[in-house]
Amino acid sequence: MALFASTLFVIAYVLISAEHKLKISKSAIALLFGGLLWVLIAINDPINMPAHLNKVGEEIFGIVVFLLSAMALVEILVHYRFFDLIRTWLLAKKLNNAQQLWLISSLAFVSSAIIDNLTTSVVFSQLSRLFFKGKNLIVAVSLVVISANAGGAFSPIGDVTTTMLWLKGKFSSSDVILYGFAPSLAIYLIAAVLITKKISKGSEHAPKFENIKLLFSEKVVIGFTLGSFSLPFIFHSFGLKPYMGLLTGLGFTWILIDLLKIKLPNHQSHFTASIEHLLQRVDISSLKFFIGILLAVAALGHFGILKSLSDSLFGSNPSLQRYIIGNSVMGLLSAVVDNVPLTAAAMNIINTSEPSIWVLAALTLGTGGSLLLVGSAAGIIAMGIVKDLNFSNYLKVATLPATVGYVCGIAIWYLEYLLR
Repeated sequence: MALFASTLFVIAYVLISAEHKLKISKSAIALLFGGLLWVLIAINDPINMPAHLNKVGEEIFGIVVFLLSAMALVEILVHYRFFDLIRTWLLAKKLNNAQQLWLISSLAFVSSAIIDNLTTSVVFSQLSRLFFKGKNLIVAVSLVVISANAGGAFSPIGDVTTTMLWLKGKFSSSDVILYGFAPSLAIYLIAAVLITKKISKGSEHAPKFENIKLLFSEKVVIGFTLGSFSLPFIFHSFGLKPYMGLLTGLGFTWILIDLLKIKLPNHQSHFTASIEHLLQRVDISSLKFFIGILLAVAALGHFGILKSLSDSLFGSNPSLQRYIIGNSVMGLLSAVVDNVPLTAAAMNIINTSEPSIWVLAALTLGTGGSLLLVGSAAGIIAMGIVKDLNFSNYLKVATLPATVGYVCGIAIWYLEYLLR
């Protein structure tokens, strides 16, 4: 049954990869095969299936609600011209396409460590749409995905993988920053150097110094919207899930906007602001694809396939070289399957209390997903925001630079380990 499940997953992955040729929605394929794999579980293990499905459903619910809330908050920022302000600021610097991409991607790298890679991917993919189009947009968003994943890998709250290991006490927040920053930075910089060479010269947009003036009330809305992205960390300190923070922030901002409609009914930006309408702009298809992929990978975890892979990689008494090779391969696997179940399996397989080894695990599992577009949540969300970004385009533009950066990042980690 496990072999059959693995075969179905491979078939699904091939069909998803060939979406642009088959003209069949990747979301439909993911949902179909995700459902079929759980039918196999229901047949094979009907007693334990409900409890396992409830656990998986809880995890998926948290991620989807987090993304819906983050996307709604980003749409509020778009409506209140926050990104127009940033665009005007960047245009005033008279940068060419390559310089703009360097600035945007570096901001994404830093932001990911603060607000997490999912939110960063949403925000900076939207921002990239204001500066680039066509092939340049595909190049720009591909680098945003890589920089967001790299930036999240050295922060305890920047990536779900790192957060899982941090909460389990595998390393402290200072450990992951100390041992993970230089490798993560290397992954971003090397990929950025290679990818920016693929962007066209010059600038697609002539400088337009728009005189954008915001009312005090508009600045208040923008301020509270940006502040909402800090609430997941505050709520986490109370033992609550991150999505609770974003939901609360969205609710508060929603009420604020409705009150401003009453107080300032004649002002265009407040009057036309509608959270219901903004939520309709969210790409539900991409979220369904995300749900289908998570269901399928969780099914593989239920059959013990991921644990078997981990066992074969590390063995019972691994050496340093085995740790490096095993973590590196698991990072490559995270480009195909979700890193959450891989991380969960690794926590039960890797027998070491050395924090730097666990930082390597966080680094490889967090950045290995950048090798393929569907290997990370950041990539999947970016694919939904930029319609022309598909599996094939990302493969041509970003897979090789991401792979070179990935290998160099591991090498930097190893050099740090030897020097300690």
